[in-house]
Order: sequence, then structure tokens, then C-alpha cells
Amino acid sequence: MGARESHEGHCQAAVLRLLGDYTTLRIIDYLRFGEMRFTELQRTIGDVNPVTLTSRLKRLEAMKIVERTEATLNRQSVTYKLSARGGKLLPVLREIQNFSNG
Repeated sequence: MGARESHEGHCQAAVLRLLGDYTTLRIIDYLRFGEMRFTELQRTIGDVNPVTLTSRLKRLEAMKIVERTEATLNRQSVTYKLSARGGKLLPVLREIQNFSNG
């Protein structure tokens, strides 16, 4: 069995690492309601420091799960929203919620 065959049908390691991170899942969960500014996300999540939040948002942006938009006049005003690809993760979050309720 070749290396490629042994990975068929299995999740990519990067996706599993991403979904295994508590803060990342919370970011995706809150962004399902729509676009949010960095400070809104930080305040809503509550127990995440800015360095961790920045790191997770950069990772999500690199994986094209979150889209980042800078205001044209004030570059300090940055918003984040789920991309179409990120929206595909919402059923996964629903199933996690169903599992935790059941």
C-alpha cells in the first residue's frame, strides 16, 4: 500500500488540527452571525488574549475560512466574516452541539 493510498478517505491533518482547537471553533461559531470587528470578537469570546485571537484569525484566513476586510479610511478598523468555505463548517458545529446536548 503506497503512501497516497493510506491517506485516502481520511481527513487532512491541517483540518483536524484546525477543528481540534477550542478558540478556532468559537471564532467560527460567532462569525456565523455575520461580520465582526476584531474587538467585538475578542469581547464576545471573552477569555482569549489578543495574541491568540490574532494567530487563530490569521490561520483561518490562510485556509480561506475567514475573510478579512480593512476599512479604506481607517486601517485600524478590520472586520472578519466567514467565507463560503467557512460556512461549510457550520453543519460540523451543529453536529458538535447536537452531540453535547444528547
